[in-house]
Amino acid sequence: MSALFALKTCLFFVWLAFSTAQADTLRVTDAEGRVLTLAAPAERIVALAPHVVENAFAAGIGDRIVGAVDYADYPEAAAQLPRVGNYTSVSLESIIALKPDLILAWGSGNPRSTLEKLDALGIPVYIDEPRSFDALANTLKDFGTLGGEPVLASQRADQFLQRIQRLRQRYAEAETVSVFYEVWNQPLQTINGKHLISDVMRLCAGVNVFAEETAIAPLVSVESVIAADPDVIIASGMDASRPEWLDEWLRYPMIHAVATQQLHHIHPDLLQRHTPRIADGAEQMCAQLAEARTK
Repeated sequence: MSALFALKTCLFFVWLAFSTAQADTLRVTDAEGRVLTLAAPAERIVALAPHVVENAFAAGIGDRIVGAVDYADYPEAAAQLPRVGNYTSVSLESIIALKPDLILAWGSGNPRSTLEKLDALGIPVYIDEPRSFDALANTLKDFGTLGGEPVLASQRADQFLQRIQRLRQRYAEAETVSVFYEVWNQPLQTINGKHLISDVMRLCAGVNVFAEETAIAPLVSVESVIAADPDVIIASGMDASRPEWLDEWLRYPMIHAVATQQLHHIHPDLLQRHTPRIADGAEQMCAQLAEARTK
């Protein structure tokens, strides 16, 4: 009996150890449907896009980032991080030297060959590609899980979604206005209906005049903008300053947005970086479209 008891006791502790290990495993599914598991929260993270860095800080795990890419400048602490290249061209040697236990990557921005090489080295890679408000919130939660801050990250994700929901309710019955969003002027570039900025437009009761384009960020012509005749033109530019080229549209007074003086600017980081700050950009856009309705 004593031998049997000892065997049962031994088996119990083996089961307990296995169960504890299973319970401690961190498991998330990234934007490409890949299941990523970590035995413990990551302590040395390399983030390969400016918006990925910002989302990691928003999720409360910014202090675990040991490497980032050029133009990762928000929040302030991000600007001080060691660089491993830019999002289209990173140095594998620099990444390896940082001894990361997790890579946070950008699916449509980072070269696929680079991500495959990091996978082959055995470094866990989470691929991020938020294309909706819910997906962005889930990214924050996943980052929190992987970096050991699940509660804080979940709270911040919920706060972000609450801001979005308040805007949705406020403009749910608003009259729709047509919008041309100008990413850049030469070449003339916009976004289609699958882009998250189009979700922002819909949130504000706006309609993207190039929603049906196939490419996510298509090139268009001046003639096609004139034909679309948007009620509002919103330009991004490079930074907080209003781009001078926005006023090039003044040459086309036949466009309704020009005739009613609805040429607006929103800092690109508030819309083109898919982070919680997109709620700030949404508030600005909603206010601009509300102004257009009075014209």
